[in-house]
Amino acid sequence: MNVFYKITTLVIVLITSVSFAQQTPAPKQTQAITIKGATAHIGDGSVLENSTIVFENGKITAIGTAIPTKGNVIDATGKHVYPGIIAPVSTLGLGEIDAVRPTIDDDEIGDMIPNVRSLIAYNAESKVVESMRPNGVLLAQVTPQGGRISGTSSIVQLDAWNWEDAAVKVDDGIHMNWPNSFKRGRWWLGEDRGYKPNKNYEKDLDEIRSFLVNAKAYKNTKEQPKNEAFKAMKGLFDGSKTLFINANGEKEMIDAITTAKEHGVKNVVIVGGYEAHKIAAFLKKNDISVLIRRVHSLPQREDDAYDLPYSLPKLLTDAGVLVGLQANGRMERMNTRNMPFYAGHLVSQGMDKEKALQLITGNTAKILGIDDSYGTLEKGKSATLFISEGDALDMRTNILTHVFIDGRDVSLETHQTELWKRYMGKYEGK
Repeated sequence: MNVFYKITTLVIVLITSVSFAQQTPAPKQTQAITIKGATAHIGDGSVLENSTIVFENGKITAIGTAIPTKGNVIDATGKHVYPGIIAPVSTLGLGEIDAVRPTIDDDEIGDMIPNVRSLIAYNAESKVVESMRPNGVLLAQVTPQGGRISGTSSIVQLDAWNWEDAAVKVDDGIHMNWPNSFKRGRWWLGEDRGYKPNKNYEKDLDEIRSFLVNAKAYKNTKEQPKNEAFKAMKGLFDGSKTLFINANGEKEMIDAITTAKEHGVKNVVIVGGYEAHKIAAFLKKNDISVLIRRVHSLPQREDDAYDLPYSLPKLLTDAGVLVGLQANGRMERMNTRNMPFYAGHLVSQGMDKEKALQLITGNTAKILGIDDSYGTLEKGKSATLFISEGDALDMRTNILTHVFIDGRDVSLETHQTELWKRYMGKYEGK
């Protein structure tokens, strides 16, 4: 009886899992496809009216205004075509339901664990991942969280059978959370809520410096004892990996960049950068890019400008700093689908619409080191793009009709669209 109960339960679970699985990944492109008549937003700040885009075998083979069509022709007259939106520093596929701890796999035990690889934990069957595509978010940098050094990220495309198929750039960067020089008092312990100096700041910095010194020494040692953490750091010193440092304060960012450069780290990107506008000249001089925290945020301090989170990307862009947007914050995974609208909000701050688009396409591709294949609509690059009936940066008009990832015609159906159709049918029938 007990065995029968267990078998029955297992069958029910399997049937339920299958019925609620993600849409089947699109098959490989087999014939040429032409998108004709759309306004093409290239992703580098330029626009091509009445465009023709041809792609074969997953690559754009021609783009212009007076070029012959080929293969299956999609008439996109009056519509708009965009490069796929890229979500950096994301936990997409590493968690499903925030309230259910067993579905969350974005953090591992340990403080200095660069050898923890997020890619192998990526769930290609995630319904949250699936829900990104109808808004044009087609690529993501899957990133571990927690600790001082969280682990190693990888970049994936968001329509795949498994993590192996999803991988676009494997082990692209290591992510570090820089300590704060000031801490807010813990009110629950009766401490003053105001900011006070962090007494452990220098100690934390010494631990980081020591780890970097030892990791670099390990790289240069011929007979290396087995140390997976130091082994994972090797790419930071030869330029094959990028160090993404989560820091927000002026002092913290300067200390982080200076420390990394002094210890031989080739490529550094600031994540968050709340006070980056105060050191814009320093960032530009040191060729440091910034992945700005979610723009739909409140100011952190009482004397900050009320619109600082909204205006920060423009302040840095105007200063010549390479900027991208990310969605870190509460309910980050779900809110990642709003990335085009974060960029759209910047237009109200005076940023040119095509420059705002760059912050989620071309710029982000450069920062992540995948701009040779993604981020812009150019001949020779991946046909990872989407067609929208209107302005993709406006939630009222960003209605997608087609999505292509590496030339594959991807389904726009999700669990959410299925529910919408189901209940619309119910109420329209009344």
